[in-house]
Amino acid sequence: MNGKPKILSVDDTPANLMAVRTLLARFDVEVIEARSGNEALAATLDHEFALILLDVSMPDMSGFEVANLLAQEPSTRETPIIFVSATYADEVHRLQGYHSGAVDYITKPLDERVLRSKVQVFLDLYKRGTMLKRALSQLAERNAQLEREIAERRQSEAEVRHLASHDHLTGLPNRRHFIDVLERAIARSASGGAPCALLYFDVDGFKPINDLHGHLVGDEVLLRIGERLRAYCGGGSTVARLGGDEFAIVVEEVADVDAASAYAERVAMCLAQPLALTSGGGHEPLQLAVRISIGVALCPLHGSDCDGLIRAADTAMYAAKRAASGHGTPASAGRGGAA
Repeated sequence: MNGKPKILSVDDTPANLMAVRTLLARFDVEVIEARSGNEALAATLDHEFALILLDVSMPDMSGFEVANLLAQEPSTRETPIIFVSATYADEVHRLQGYHSGAVDYITKPLDERVLRSKVQVFLDLYKRGTMLKRALSQLAERNAQLEREIAERRQSEAEVRHLASHDHLTGLPNRRHFIDVLERAIARSASGGAPCALLYFDVDGFKPINDLHGHLVGDEVLLRIGERLRAYCGGGSTVARLGGDEFAIVVEEVADVDAASAYAERVAMCLAQPLALTSGGGHEPLQLAVRISIGVALCPLHGSDCDGLIRAADTAMYAAKRAASGHGTPASAGRGGAA
């Protein structure tokens, strides 16, 4: 509640307004006065009232009409109205007043004790209601804050999980994530699914790239390779960076060795186009071609567990390096040489 509670006193007779103002002087309230129904309606647009003391008999609009209009507005529907009347004190008009939205009915001339007693009741109700609204608002704000904190914590946890399972440079799955993916692929193959393939490769001559151009260029080479692999390898395959310049691709549901080798050929072609590097230090991007040697191993043909399949693919990769001098041609673990 901002400032004092406000009471609207509505009467077309100035003397009656003065009398109400005098009787309410002992309360810590702000009294707003209106001399007609239209003035009363206008006042409710600018103020929130704890109570409305409304004269029934007014020339332009009766108190009953004012109360009916206030009852139709969401902002004033719950505002308590006490009708004040010298002429409509009979039971019929009392019922009409209650039907119009009044919560009480007092007669003129005003009895000081009656008016103050009734006003005190409604002021207490208003203050309690205001305190309840404030408490509910604070609770809603706290709940919203907690929801934000929970969302931030979940996001932080998701980021931590992502960092724990992904390479910080390329954003690709790291070795830990790669092992999980490979184990699941092997398990599906062992339970009657189609074979899965492991493609294992590194960048031929990566150390000279670092030595000649610097580690920033070397990092960007790895980053661009990761981007190309991510764009090329779609559903059914997982690309991972295992560390340094070593990468692996797990391909699920492969028909046979020929299909896996054909897939490896396409990966090699994907990476054969020169990489445009921005960290070379020149005004124009550095165009750098890289070569890779890919080893291919099929589960369960070349291994039925992670260690066996990785050893087979690694062996095939080095066979490809020896046989093809690093010209980007894959070798199958079961063929021992470049295709």
